[in-house]
Amino acid sequence: MKGFRNLIVWQKSHQLALDIYKLTAEFPNEEKFGITSQIRRAAVSIPNNIAEGSGRKSNKEFAQFLSISLGSANEVEYLIELSKDLGLIKLKTAEPLFALIGEIQSMLYVLMNKKS
Repeated sequence: MKGFRNLIVWQKSHQLALDIYKLTAEFPNEEKFGITSQIRRAAVSIPNNIAEGSGRKSNKEFAQFLSISLGSANEVEYLIELSKDLGLIKLKTAEPLFALIGEIQSMLYVLMNKKS
């Protein structure tokens, strides 16, 4: 089995996590324990669960971890929407993140269907 680093969905989700960390570094301090913490944890959860799941013994177990990654991707998508609506980020900043999340979500669906 190839390592998780070779999975394009992992590569894209790792980039998303890096992007979220850079983006939230500019958020106000009062959001440190609110949106900033929550969106960072959710963003890291996506590639983290792909990595963990790829090391499992069965495809069924891997699919469960991919499902968790998908849930985290949905959470990040919402938190970006919330951040936009609260005026923490601009639409032009949010749009490429939404596009990347959409790619990740689609790739996770495909991979989950192959593994289940």
